Amino acid sequence: MTISRDQVRHVAKLARLALTEEEIERLGAQLDSILEAVGKVAELDLDDVPPTSHPLDLVNVFADDEPRPSLDRVDALANAPEAEDGAFKVPPT
Repeated sequence: MTISRDQVRHVAKLARLALTEEEIERLGAQLDSILEAVGKVAELDLDDVPPTSHPLDLVNVFADDEPRPSLDRVDALANAPEAEDGAFKVPPT
C-alpha cells in the first residue's frame, strides 16, 4: 500500500501540523514503511494465539493507603495569599 501526498496532507491537517513539501515526501515514505511492517503482522498465522489486551501481566505497583502524620493546617496555610475557614481561598472562575 502506498500513501499518497494527499493522504499525508490529510493526516498532517488532522494532527494540525504545517509540513513543507520535503517533509510531506519524507513522512510519506516513513508511513509507507510503517504500513508495510504492520502488513507483515497480518500475514502471520495467529489462530492458536489467544486475544489479549496487554502482552504482559498488569501488576498494581501502588502501596495501600495508610494514614500518617501530615503537615499541620496552620503551617500549610502560613504562606497562602488568602485563607478562609481553614482552607486556601482562591478567586472565583
